[in-house]
Amino acid sequence: MGTVTRGTTNPNRLRRMDRWIAATHGAELRRGADPVAVDLGYGAAPWTAVELLGRLRTVAPRARVVGIEIEPARVAAARPYEREGLAFRHGGFEIPIPERPLLIRAANVLRQYDESEVASVWAGLCARLAPATAHSGGGLLVEGTCDEIGRRHVWVALGPEGPRTVTFATRLGSLERPSDLAERLPKALIHRNVPGEPVHAFLRDFDRAWAAAAPYAAYGARQRWIRAVQDIRTDWPVTDGPARWRQGEVTLRWEALAPRG
Repeated sequence: MGTVTRGTTNPNRLRRMDRWIAATHGAELRRGADPVAVDLGYGAAPWTAVELLGRLRTVAPRARVVGIEIEPARVAAARPYEREGLAFRHGGFEIPIPERPLLIRAANVLRQYDESEVASVWAGLCARLAPATAHSGGGLLVEGTCDEIGRRHVWVALGPEGPRTVTFATRLGSLERPSDLAERLPKALIHRNVPGEPVHAFLRDFDRAWAAAAPYAAYGARQRWIRAVQDIRTDWPVTDGPARWRQGEVTLRWEALAPRG
C-alpha cells in the first residue's frame, strides 16, 4: 500500500528524530517483551534503519528494527546489511510483519501525498501499533519531514488513539528565526501555514518571542531558544522542558496546532 518515494537519504539525517524517540519512548521500548520498531520508507539506502537500531539499543538493548520499503530493488540492496536485530521487508503502509510494533517511524514519506490522504494513512498505521494497556501507552507513530542533512525537522507523534504532539527540532547555529522551520512542516500542516490557522499563529508568536530574546544571543543561540520557548509557553501548551529545549527542540500538544476545518 502506497507509492514509491524518491528515496533520497543521507547518513545521520534523522538523528534529531531518533534521539527524541529514544528519550521519550525508550522506557516503553524497554518494557516491551519483544520491542519491534519499523523504519517505514527508509529509501534508496539502508542507513536510517541501521542508525535507528543503534540509537534505540542505547536505551532498549532488546529492540529490533525492521526496515520496510515499497520498492523491491531497495529491499534487495539493503539485505546485505541485515544482522541480529535488523531486517528488511518489502511492503508499505500495511506494515507486513506479524508483530504489532512499539514504534513506526515514517520520515519524509508523506510529503508526496495529498493532504487529504494523510488522515487515512495515519489511521491505518495507528491501527497497526501495539495497543495501549493498563500498564502501557502502546506503540508510537512518528511521522514528519526534515531537510537533506537533518538540520531542521518537524514531526507529529501519534499513539493508537491518534495524534498527540508536534515537535519542532533544529540545529540552532543555523537558525535565523523559528519560522524557518515552516518549510519542514509535515504534510498535515504545511499547507496550513496561512493566516487564520493555529500553526501560522504559533510560528508568528515564536518569531516574536525569538526577537524579544535577542539579548540572550550574547550567551549563545541555545540560551536564546530557551528564553523564547519560556515566553511562548505562557500562551501555547508546551509539553517538554529545558532538557529538550537545550537540544533545539520544543514540543506542543497536537490539539493546539491541529488544522481548522
